[in-house]
Amino acid sequence: MFVDQVNVFVKGGDGGNGMVAFRREKYVPDGGPAGGDGGKGADVVFAVNEGLRTLMDFRYKRHFKGQKGENGRTKNQHGKSASSLVVQVPPGTVVRDKETGEVIADLTENGQTAVIAAGGRGGRGNTRFSTPANPAPYISENGEPGVEREVQLELKLLADAGLVGFPSVGKSTLLSIVTSAKPKIAAYHFTTLAPNLGVVSVDEGRSFVLADLPGLIEGASSGAGLGYQFLRHIERTRVIIHVVDMSGSEGRDPYEDYLKINEELKSYQLRLLERPQVIAASKMDMPDSEKNLEQFKKKIDPDVPVFPISSVTQEGLKALINAVYDRILTTPEFPLEEEETTDEKALYTYEKEEAPFVISRDDDGVFNVSGPKVELLFKMTNFQHDEAIRRFARQLRGMGVDDALRAKGVTEGDTVRIMDFEFEYTD
Repeated sequence: MFVDQVNVFVKGGDGGNGMVAFRREKYVPDGGPAGGDGGKGADVVFAVNEGLRTLMDFRYKRHFKGQKGENGRTKNQHGKSASSLVVQVPPGTVVRDKETGEVIADLTENGQTAVIAAGGRGGRGNTRFSTPANPAPYISENGEPGVEREVQLELKLLADAGLVGFPSVGKSTLLSIVTSAKPKIAAYHFTTLAPNLGVVSVDEGRSFVLADLPGLIEGASSGAGLGYQFLRHIERTRVIIHVVDMSGSEGRDPYEDYLKINEELKSYQLRLLERPQVIAASKMDMPDSEKNLEQFKKKIDPDVPVFPISSVTQEGLKALINAVYDRILTTPEFPLEEEETTDEKALYTYEKEEAPFVISRDDDGVFNVSGPKVELLFKMTNFQHDEAIRRFARQLRGMGVDDALRAKGVTEGDTVRIMDFEFEYTD
């Protein structure tokens, strides 16, 4: 089965917790702090493996979670950082954040890697909090949580040229003749249910990759037929080979076929028409093909090259292959994403900083304090030690949480909730 689009969940490993420990040393309060830092959590890394061709493996495993870093130890020993979790993906994989649609990585070259979810840093041990005023602190941090996100993996085949056209116009037959690929060939529509790749050998030392895409039909860009779900695979190609059945054996007009397929390419993505096109006038061994070809050439733009071919007799294939290869050499790669055009002068804009916390009140009268900074501070606080709790309270006060609560009408004895932790407000 050919799988080219999946959603997966990735989470970097949490950092290891810092340690509260003391060494035994004469005349030093509590022996002096000796708690080590926690180790860094594992990154989730995607790496390109050229041996893979589809995203099939992700149908069976869709959750990838990095290991937690080792906790800090006594005698100021730091915990061991966790090794990265490496996930193999095929070349041509685009990784997007499912929530925002932002492209995280475009992985095209064998061995290329990208960190998709970073692991959290290790928490600090109590040695880090030692001061002249507090030489033996009972304070340590929990490890920072790793980044977690849901990502969309989209495979876009790495082909130099792509075959497009209506069903049963001879695309698969052409691919099987000019490459060693063995696509399914039969006398009915939609024989090709998944893209096929093959390497075309032009001559010694010269070759290119050719992709055969499932047949397009009118309305494919809107979801009709099989073409829509595979149109993405032509986005990376430099040259489009438009295969047109000149025999009219399906009862269609070749020129109308040509216009309809180009309209679908334009509807899917306007920039597809920027790619140079080569027309392969197929089935020239059929009776009416010569007459239809003459009419076709009168209607078409003279700048678009037309190559009469027959996959049965193999006539015209060499000229077609050479023309496609020449255009591949002179055509640059097309970016998958539209680049923003800016003036030469740098433009600096003010971006309002995200609020460190938000306060709301539930129907039961409980005040909820939420926000990324407050929640991260909460997760990294070790509530087993009173001194760490007092430090947490001072940090909240420094962020302005106390003042904001009073502005919301909090009174002595009211309940304040941060994530799953509830405490009684005292002024």
